Amino acid sequence: MSDHAGDPATEAFVAHRNLLFTVAYEILGSAADAEDVLQETWLRWVKVDLDQVRDQRAYLIRITTRQSLNRLRTLQRRKEAYVGPWLPEPLLTTPDAAEDVELAESVSMAMMLVLETLSPTERAVFVLREAFELGYDEIAAAVDKSPAAVRQIAHRARQHVDARRPRTVVSRSEGQAVLEAFQRAVEASDLQGLMDVLAPDVVAVSDGGGLKLTALQPIIGVEKVIRMFVGSMQKIGGTLTTEPTVINGSPALLFSFDGELDGVVALRIEDNRVTGIYYVRNPEKLSRLESETPLTLH
Repeated sequence: MSDHAGDPATEAFVAHRNLLFTVAYEILGSAADAEDVLQETWLRWVKVDLDQVRDQRAYLIRITTRQSLNRLRTLQRRKEAYVGPWLPEPLLTTPDAAEDVELAESVSMAMMLVLETLSPTERAVFVLREAFELGYDEIAAAVDKSPAAVRQIAHRARQHVDARRPRTVVSRSEGQAVLEAFQRAVEASDLQGLMDVLAPDVVAVSDGGGLKLTALQPIIGVEKVIRMFVGSMQKIGGTLTTEPTVINGSPALLFSFDGELDGVVALRIEDNRVTGIYYVRNPEKLSRLESETPLTLH
């Protein structure tokens, strides 16, 4: 792309790159696949006659969405063969992502998992409508449906998501306080501290991808989750250290044993309790924790 510096197509693509990555990531839940989609979008974009393009942002989102839907079919086949639960690839996000409440909610691990329960077209329509506020006509062009069909799909997807998304948006201070209480309890192996911070019906989901030992099913219920957590720490062995960070716009912890990064723990928080624990241990999903990934809805 550097050979085309100053070229209008390059300038438009670079100006919208973070937006397009965010679109692809929200549809796919995989940063690696989102990067591939951006490459495919670029290859198609440079062949477009810009004189015929009325709205470059909308046109780029349309290409990105189509490429994401194509990629999603491949990704679904990979997920079917995946060992154990599949969690989205965690992103180390910039401070402004955490400050943007809408962005932080739309890319949170909890919301990304809700999006996993939608069909590919429903997911694309929901993301474009709810997160990026595209009009029905623009979305229709991106997913090859009529505007009337898109309106129905958006309504159905919204109902589905509303039934499963966290009930309230957690303030940064509340999220930070719960994370710190969880961190203290984990580091001290304080069982009562864990009982106090975890909701009775807490769900723990671990993703090792067959490369790291994890529970092959979600663990449900505070006592089972504590047993699983304490047991896992003992099996891994070594000295546990935890480091606060911001993953997908929300407070999270990096878990290391004897100084070696083991994984990232993101939390779903409701009513000052942890209702979901998402532990990504698959080493192939930890490459985005070394540098911040800029995300944007605009």
